[in-house]
Amino acid sequence: MMEKVSKKIGLYIHVPFCVSKCPYCDFYSLKADDDTMDAYTSAVCTCIDRMSARYPYPADTLYFGGGTPVLLGASRLANILNHANAGFGLHNAEITLEANPHSTLLQTLADLHKAGVNRLSMGLQSAVPEELAFLGRGHTPDEARRAVEDARTAGFDNISLDIMMGIPRQTAHSVERSIDFCADLGIEHISSYLLKVEEGTPFYANNILSICPDSDEQAEIYLHAVEYLANKGYSQYEISNFARDEKTSRHNLKYWNCEEYIGIGPSAHSFIDGERRYYERDLQGFVASNGEQGWKFDAIGGDFEEYAMLKLRLTSGLHFDDIQQRYPTVDTAAMIKKAKPMRKAGLLHLTDKGIALTPQGFLLSNSVIAELIL
Repeated sequence: MMEKVSKKIGLYIHVPFCVSKCPYCDFYSLKADDDTMDAYTSAVCTCIDRMSARYPYPADTLYFGGGTPVLLGASRLANILNHANAGFGLHNAEITLEANPHSTLLQTLADLHKAGVNRLSMGLQSAVPEELAFLGRGHTPDEARRAVEDARTAGFDNISLDIMMGIPRQTAHSVERSIDFCADLGIEHISSYLLKVEEGTPFYANNILSICPDSDEQAEIYLHAVEYLANKGYSQYEISNFARDEKTSRHNLKYWNCEEYIGIGPSAHSFIDGERRYYERDLQGFVASNGEQGWKFDAIGGDFEEYAMLKLRLTSGLHFDDIQQRYPTVDTAAMIKKAKPMRKAGLLHLTDKGIALTPQGFLLSNSVIAELIL
């Protein structure tokens, strides 16, 4: 293994395999057999070896996203982990695996925990049976509960569950049921985000938005969820993320802190050495070239506008000292002047140390951030 320098990066592995496609999902995923998954795994391992030689930085987070990464099985995932550890160190790393409750097995989870996976992120989406059915999810609340129990038995003490808000016929009360479900299981982290209907999905084709809560109702549901989560011990640290006992997602914080990471796999994105790059949504091309082709330059990254946009997703917000250190030519006085009327409107906090959005500000984050930094 090459000697590493001080900068620590994140690794993201996109596993583009699912049993079936959820009607709201726009992520790159498809069905696959064992031969295809073997070929994909081999390509990822070769790509990791090459990337670690090109970018000799240690990694302290690794995130298996998808798709449904657990479908690869413990043996393939452990093989990828071994290559990542050999190439990037992974010393005291947070290693996260996404899974769906209906696709988890106790022995698989135990083998993965033994291999080094120490954080599990599962797509609950809702604990209300009617909402799950509408979302096309392949599990029931009872199956989700058993999956969490299996994960605990396997040794996981850091579990995140996703909850979706703004779905058809949802109310603030039904979101409470999903939050209670998570809290009663002692879940450490909750991602609670509003449904976004993407063009090209079945939900878009069927005009699902017409029966979803309108913008005012979505705002009510979101603000109620933020307050209810806090009452259950979950502190908000990002627009859509809440944690107990400071178990924030170290990997995702790299994105929001405008830190660098390497993404491997079809559709994966990277921000490394100041460049933003991405792989095309092409599994066959990725496998055929062992990830050497189709990794395209997108843009130079890390300018102030990008940094501010990402940092303002966090409840900690922008710190003026950090801005001056990283971007000494930025006029923070102009930003403060713009922020004052928005503080009066309840959209942000403004102190002599920095700016941070309130929950009300998060609902209008795109326009608030644009007003502040452009």
